[in-house]
Amino acid sequence: MLAIIITGHGDFARGILQSAEMIFGKAQKVKAVTLSANESVEDLANHYQAAIQSLQPVSEILFLADLWGGAPFNAASQLVQQNPDHYAVIAGVNLPMLIEALDSQDQPLTTVLPRLEQDGRSGIRRFNGHMSTD
Repeated sequence: MLAIIITGHGDFARGILQSAEMIFGKAQKVKAVTLSANESVEDLANHYQAAIQSLQPVSEILFLADLWGGAPFNAASQLVQQNPDHYAVIAGVNLPMLIEALDSQDQPLTTVLPRLEQDGRSGIRRFNGHMSTD
């Protein structure tokens, strides 16, 4: 099973997980890991290790980060570099991407990653005056 760690600055991760669960239902093997203003990158790394331990047993872990290059993404990237066959990280998580991730936890990372990137991109749309189902 694919476990998911949502991460970001402030309460972003908790908030987006709460929103996803309102739509998708209660999530399994998912943790929200936050970086507070008074915490260090070392604190964040410790939070990740605690989350990883609490999610076991799982075969793969996907980190969904709020921002490319931010401390939560960078710390997750270090873990991915240490475990490239079992961990992955995507930055720029949004609600469509997270819902797709929750719905795909029974599939391998190699299958899920391209779909998540696509769903994240297609979830960003401008309203042009009429509703479209495209």
